[in-house]
Amino acid sequence: MTEPVPTVDMEKLVSLCQRRGFIFQSSDIYGGLNSCWDYGPLGVELKRNIKEAWWRANVQERDDMVGLDTSILMHPNVWEASGHLTGFSDPLVECKQCHLRWRADQLEGDRCPSCGGELTEPRQFNMMFKTFMGPVEEDAAVVYLRPETAQGIFVNFDNVVNTTRKRLPFGIAQIGKAFRNEITTGNFIFRSREFEQMEIEFFVKPGMDKEWFEYWVQERLNWYSRLGIRRENLQLRPHGEDELAHYASMCSDIEYLFPMGWSELEGIANRGDFDLRQHVEHSGKNLEYYDDVTNEHYLPYVIEPSAGVDRSALAFLCDAYTEEPDKDEIRVLLKLHPDLAPVKVAVLPLSRKENLTAFARAIYADLRQHLITSYDDTQSIGRRYRRQDEVGTPYCVTVDFASLEDNRVTIRERDTMNQIRVPIGALRDTLQAKLAGEDLFVLPEGGEVWKEG
Repeated sequence: MTEPVPTVDMEKLVSLCQRRGFIFQSSDIYGGLNSCWDYGPLGVELKRNIKEAWWRANVQERDDMVGLDTSILMHPNVWEASGHLTGFSDPLVECKQCHLRWRADQLEGDRCPSCGGELTEPRQFNMMFKTFMGPVEEDAAVVYLRPETAQGIFVNFDNVVNTTRKRLPFGIAQIGKAFRNEITTGNFIFRSREFEQMEIEFFVKPGMDKEWFEYWVQERLNWYSRLGIRRENLQLRPHGEDELAHYASMCSDIEYLFPMGWSELEGIANRGDFDLRQHVEHSGKNLEYYDDVTNEHYLPYVIEPSAGVDRSALAFLCDAYTEEPDKDEIRVLLKLHPDLAPVKVAVLPLSRKENLTAFARAIYADLRQHLITSYDDTQSIGRRYRRQDEVGTPYCVTVDFASLEDNRVTIRERDTMNQIRVPIGALRDTLQAKLAGEDLFVLPEGGEVWKEG
């Protein structure tokens, strides 16, 4: 069996992202800051859409999940209890010749991958960012930027139970920034020191944890598929006994076939009662759950699906990137799921003549109240179609001079380049139906259909 080949070249994707306003190098005018990225006008919409799709599937559409938004700065004892102060580290080696630093556990040999120089002996390097709270930089003022969002959920477990009166099994979901002082970063936004997580801590009765673990592995795998990622580009990789985190009894990664090969997209772990038990021991607070069905007190077990927003964005972009032959050139398009597409509709007047512009602007003003819509009247209509294809816009609305007479416009579909002509009065409803996944060829009364070219 041959290994699958990634479908996109990373350099092409990075070029598109920079050229079209998805992702920029942070502090670019000062030469950039390594592994830090800014999301541009299209990137911020893509990222927001990913988070909204995740929240809708995991919180809004479920009755066993609530949300939380906890502070980035937390009491230092939280990180002592969680084990991050002593255990959140990687083995660091440094080249004696070029002074580049590497993670020792990711090197195959004993020489520098950059220059071939001799490496120092490994030493443990804690990856938490340290800062100071208050005006004096002293040990008593030390705090840390959180390396994960999970602990904010665990320390609020009792607060959530008491205020929501949720009964097990139930989960707490959170989206937020985390910070890890990684030794080595790279592969665009795949691994960086500032990133955003989408995490769930799902609390279950001990003994039910294996069943819920399998449930969440499949649920999370299906979420990516529902949003358009091809199933052949996803795989499950259970962790072996020798690589399980100390708190986990089982863990599986959802891996995606990135340009650099199979890599982790999301991890689902059975954390047992480790975190709640640690916080009970270090805080002295009783975090046991009272089960009024069985009349028991116990610490719940926890299933944790943990995904990265940035890695998800990269995977969706990679999977959507498509090149198709089109006459004498290559058509580049992003076949993004409509729910994720940064712009849903582009309004394109055929001419800049005043009467047509006013007509098109009125349509644009109406649509943007309901959908993220762009307006483009520069260059030929063919070039404008290609620009919208390249940024993943599902539909273009072309306004021509006939529109002034028959009060109709043309809707052009990104993936197939099929076109339909519809009455303006049916335009918004037709677009919303198409974006919701209804058949392109289901036309409003008086509509027509044809193929581009």
